[in-house]
Amino acid sequence: MKKGQILEGIVESVEFPNKGIVTVITEEGSKSVVVKNCFTGQKISLMIHKIKRGSAEGRLLQVLEKSPIEIDSPCPHFGECGGCTYQNLPYEEQLHLKQLQVRTLLEPIIQGSWDTVYDGIKGSPQQFGYRNKMEFSFGDEYKDGPLSLGMHKRGSFYDVVNVSQCQIVDADYRAILAEVLTYCKEQHATFYHRIHHNGYLRHLLVRKAQRTGEILIALVTSTQDEIELTTLADRLLALQERDGFQGTIVGILHTKNDSVADVIQNDATDVLYGRDYFYEELLGLRFKISQFSFFQTNSLGAEVLYETAREYIGQLGRDVSVFDLYSGTGTIAQILAPIAKKVIGVEIVAEAVESAKENAKLNGLTNCTFIAGDVLKALDEITDIPNLIVLDPPRDGIHPGALSKICDYAAPRILYISCKPTSLARDLVILQERGYAVERVGCVDMFPGSVHVECVCLLERT
Repeated sequence: MKKGQILEGIVESVEFPNKGIVTVITEEGSKSVVVKNCFTGQKISLMIHKIKRGSAEGRLLQVLEKSPIEIDSPCPHFGECGGCTYQNLPYEEQLHLKQLQVRTLLEPIIQGSWDTVYDGIKGSPQQFGYRNKMEFSFGDEYKDGPLSLGMHKRGSFYDVVNVSQCQIVDADYRAILAEVLTYCKEQHATFYHRIHHNGYLRHLLVRKAQRTGEILIALVTSTQDEIELTTLADRLLALQERDGFQGTIVGILHTKNDSVADVIQNDATDVLYGRDYFYEELLGLRFKISQFSFFQTNSLGAEVLYETAREYIGQLGRDVSVFDLYSGTGTIAQILAPIAKKVIGVEIVAEAVESAKENAKLNGLTNCTFIAGDVLKALDEITDIPNLIVLDPPRDGIHPGALSKICDYAAPRILYISCKPTSLARDLVILQERGYAVERVGCVDMFPGSVHVECVCLLERT
């Protein structure tokens, strides 16, 4: 094989995350190539784009023959938009594929019988329209093409697909997206160019609570230009009078971001209408959420996830102290607070910590303490000794130094919630070396149509 070579092959399996293992026939014989965005049973054409140490990676060119289990995606943007990968699989097959990938990663690592500890996978209560947050990007549909607002095109950092019929959000999101794009085109506004660092429009952030129906909208721009936004706010509010619009817009914001990085950053925010937060409810608790607060993007799925966590933990007892590390806005801490003596949450994002404190007060919880800081450093300042440690780290997992300090507490139990099974697999090796055994592990699908899956793992000290 050589770089640039075009080959055909059959997808034999798919590894996490989204790595198709394709068998191709070359002059040297049968070879395996890793190709993203395909799945078992498809016959595809591919182009080799990387060869390193005997392994090859390819780029999908075309699906020549569909897999026997493949269906037509309900989303017209599927394949062009980079947001979803598995929407052309029946949901039962998505769940089967995800738990197979998790098993492949974790079974060789776990010391014990997989069939004894594995609890299976729980699906999302909603397969479509489940997201409570979307970050849409401004750009052009193609180089020097018309203004677009949506998701990045698959495999492209620049082109943006106008996802006017996106299926992982509800109709309210689609109406808001269409109105904002129409208005910005009428104003002849420019988008912020990611190479030249000039232009005005950057992102549209929409958050909608699934339980309360409250909607928060933020238009994110640079300060290099300006357009009249009061009229835009009025037009967005008028959407609520249309048939089919279900939610209530409680806040419209203009957020300014002059960072050269392609991230949503808050340099300053003007409130065009209402307030800069909304409320969501989970498992009988109420949460105040700002535009940048971390909160699980599938509210109904989060209830399944946290109910699973509570089931694993069982009854704590009033003498139990809990550490909730990487606590975000304190969701898990507050769910456990009613059945614990004390809960201490640690989170590096100061804004999230303030939200956690407000939410604990809102829910009448007086046994929660939240600390703003890096877990690696914050643990040195805490004098309490935990009976249970809950870990819900970001995708990259836990810093090795922090994991070592966590193990030093020798807490009887650790509950690890992971949004990236590869990170969990890496950290489980260390946890088991430090005297912990996996008692239960299960999956919760929070992201139908995508490659992602949550894992819940209970470990007990041996």
